[in-house]
Amino acid sequence: MNQEPGNVLFVVLDTVRKDRLGPYGYGRDTTPGLDAFAEEATVFEHAVAPAPWTLPVHASLFTGMYPHRHGADQENPYLEGATTLAETLSAAGYRTACYSSNAWITPYTHLTDGFDDQDNFFEVMPGDFLSGPLARAWKTMNDNEALRSVADKLVSLGNVAHEYLASGEGADSKTPAVIDRTKSFVDDAEADGDDWFAFINLMDAHLPYHPPAEYVDEYAPGVDSTEVCQNSKAYNSGARDIDEDEWTDIRNLYDAEIAHIDDQLTRLFDWLKETDRWDDTAVVVCADHGELHGEHDLYGHEFCLYDPLVNVPLLVKHPALDGGRREDTVELLDLYHTVLDTLDVEGGESTAPGEEAVPLDATRSLLSADYREFANATDPDPGQAASPEGEHGFVEYSRPVVELKQLEEKASAAGIDLPEDSRFYSRMRAARSTDAKYVRIDRIPDEAYRLDEDPGEENDLAGTDDERIEAAEAALGEFEAAAGGAWTDAAEGDVSDDSLDEMDEEATERLRDLGYVE
Repeated sequence: MNQEPGNVLFVVLDTVRKDRLGPYGYGRDTTPGLDAFAEEATVFEHAVAPAPWTLPVHASLFTGMYPHRHGADQENPYLEGATTLAETLSAAGYRTACYSSNAWITPYTHLTDGFDDQDNFFEVMPGDFLSGPLARAWKTMNDNEALRSVADKLVSLGNVAHEYLASGEGADSKTPAVIDRTKSFVDDAEADGDDWFAFINLMDAHLPYHPPAEYVDEYAPGVDSTEVCQNSKAYNSGARDIDEDEWTDIRNLYDAEIAHIDDQLTRLFDWLKETDRWDDTAVVVCADHGELHGEHDLYGHEFCLYDPLVNVPLLVKHPALDGGRREDTVELLDLYHTVLDTLDVEGGESTAPGEEAVPLDATRSLLSADYREFANATDPDPGQAASPEGEHGFVEYSRPVVELKQLEEKASAAGIDLPEDSRFYSRMRAARSTDAKYVRIDRIPDEAYRLDEDPGEENDLAGTDDERIEAAEAALGEFEAAAGGAWTDAAEGDVSDDSLDEMDEEATERLRDLGYVE
């Protein structure tokens, strides 16, 4: 096999939890394609996501920065001031493409900056529209604190669009189109003699679950996806109960979605093999985050940093890796450096004035003999400074503005008051090793778990004298110090819909087009 693949295929299985995949021991035959892929890939047991939701995770994948550094989150929901992986690779002569059915990965969040070709397959939010006046309105609103509530509504368009496009009757997965477009991109790039980097996000396993009928018949027979609870905020707010039979139906629908993803991804893998491209292509498959289905009385991927959300699947096919299973800590942040290393690109040069660009760091490349020997890092980031031996991964979750507003609406309609001193209003950071986790939470008591003895995170050990818990807490403290300080004060800053009156005419028209303003 070629020891230096000329191309990289990077696949994100959006919202797919590790324990629902065959390579991680799931007993149901939902992923025969990934099972086969795992036989020639390296399977990582302890991959840590930098956040529990799409926008900050993808921004980290594309910049090599932790969320506090790149700043893309719900209170600032676009990436700016950073040179992206795609910009760096394009400048180095690689052909780049991003195909997704996730509403966050669009020009208006700037996550697609630098890709030669991109499409998010959302008729409601076409890329050319989002890169124009709507993008300008978006930034204007977020830069003006008085208009933040309007920006919040614009953020939630992603959720609205996904529910609209994948709801009930006529549900139409965009994944086959993503796969087809990727094949066309590879053909075109190689026809022009270009090596390539293709990034795809497959969205099917994100709520709501409306799998194609053939997968429902096989994995969720008799389940009507329009009848089960598909709104996590209704459950989390207490406005809607879910009994065990309904949870079973929900999990079966989730399995059906994963089976559909697996089938489509296998179609792409088989095509790369049939066209003799497989051996010259490094392949990364991971999830950006997972999902909760009732564990800890939560549904979805908000308001916590439990392992089903942040310990994600990661499989990498590269000739420099030995295959088999790895039990060491890995961070998704490291994949930025692994891609640069694979394609022999140093990075570190900004493509626009005032932008920050992260150069290749061998201690964060999976391919390096110095991998996670962070004591050797020449310019350590907060994670490297906090964990010189590389045993801890770090997770950040700032205030979940959009989910919180939706949660409040559901609670209010049901006559429920949500206490402000609760996890719903909290910011969180965590340090996770293979055996322990410590979570700092700004409004409620911290949490800590011995993952080796308590993988379900049921026995909170915060404040005990367990030495592995203490090591995780110490590492988190070092990370916080290097990141500018701990999040100990509760975040404030609510805004009112009265700010609509202050919007300029262009922004108002854009929101009127989208149905937010009469």
